[in-house]
Amino acid sequence: MRKLVLLGGGYGNMRILLRLLPNNFPEDTTITLVDRTPHHSLKTEFYALAAGTTTDKDVRVDFPEHERLQLVYGEITKIDRDEKAVYLEDGQTIAYDDLVIGLGCEDNYHNVPGAEENTLSIQTIAKSRSTFEELLGLSPGSVVGIVGAGLSGIELASELRESRSDLKIKLFDRSPRILRDFPEKLSNYVKEWFVKNDVDVIANSNITKVEPNKLYNHEDVINVDAVVWTAGVQPVKIVRDMDVQKDRKGRPLVNQYFQLVDDENVSVVGDCASSDLPASAQLAEEQAERIVKVLKHRFKNEPLPEKMPEIKLKGFMGSLGKKQGFVHLADTTVTGRIARLMKSGLLWMYKRQNNG
Repeated sequence: MRKLVLLGGGYGNMRILLRLLPNNFPEDTTITLVDRTPHHSLKTEFYALAAGTTTDKDVRVDFPEHERLQLVYGEITKIDRDEKAVYLEDGQTIAYDDLVIGLGCEDNYHNVPGAEENTLSIQTIAKSRSTFEELLGLSPGSVVGIVGAGLSGIELASELRESRSDLKIKLFDRSPRILRDFPEKLSNYVKEWFVKNDVDVIANSNITKVEPNKLYNHEDVINVDAVVWTAGVQPVKIVRDMDVQKDRKGRPLVNQYFQLVDDENVSVVGDCASSDLPASAQLAEEQAERIVKVLKHRFKNEPLPEKMPEIKLKGFMGSLGKKQGFVHLADTTVTGRIARLMKSGLLWMYKRQNNG
């Protein structure tokens, strides 16, 4: 039997499963999915879990079932390309013929002293649960610092404001304005929401050190009761440690088929794959669509297409609590209630599609 092994149950590998199951892969092929948790976690919604406005059950869906799909749960310790095997912490060894690495990312602390030790995270469902417990256990009037005003930071700050109106929230943004790479109309809308809802946005910030209950922004020392880090990501350590060609962010370089440049048996999808496009669930799914096409050719021993279609992202969506949001699609910006409904609708469709 030919063995297709998928590492990580994120957006990319879920799209691969959706396209191959139930009968779009050969009878002589088995699929093994390896993940540390028994469900697909909706990472784009972890901010709401951490803020306490969404339950754990609402940010996950079950993995699909199939007689030739094996689900293996555990922590991966090594990827051995010479032996074509994956090793798990519990001693299991999983052999592969074709491997897709979709292990995602973790926080990038940019060598800021104390950041890793003294901040909370929303990068995994387990860390988001811990962040929820910490934030919701704070006493009234506590100060929460959120470092990083990208989409995750913006959504967390707004959702936490909705969950805990008694907290003082400070959102630290390296840029002169929120979402500086997008239309000013969008930036102004988000900024006005924060002003109206008493979230303190600190622009042009540079966090140089984090100590227990202290944030150092340039020369200022800011007292805080909790800090959540949303200031950038990097591939998980097992991917960073792989002996492959990488880009400056530590992500494995891939060819147009999303294979490692020196290994056609190994593909990389999602946040840990090198790309000029911003990391997102949408990008992971588009990469997965192309990997599926390549796999189908490989299953049939057919030559690969000379040129793969270019990935063009449609845009992005963000929420400001449960009632307001913003959408940027095809150079068009939508804000307010309609934008929030669009995001909620997309999430509903995704869960329905992946729950079969």
